[in-house]
Amino acid sequence: MIKSDLFIINKIDLAPYVHADLDVMASDTKQFRGDKKPTIFTNLQDGTGLNDVVAWIRKYAFLDAK
Repeated sequence: MIKSDLFIINKIDLAPYVHADLDVMASDTKQFRGDKKPTIFTNLQDGTGLNDVVAWIRKYAFLDAK
């Protein structure tokens, strides 16, 4: 979580069923990661966050300037 370039929290749609608080997760990741390394919350069932992940991969992994 601390050292990764991109931190993805997936399956956010299941959070209510396991009593996970996404606001607490966001706060914790910001505290430990700061503002320099992104955290993306995703739900691949409805595509939430998917475009952000793809854009990050294109920019930083593929070095695509688009």
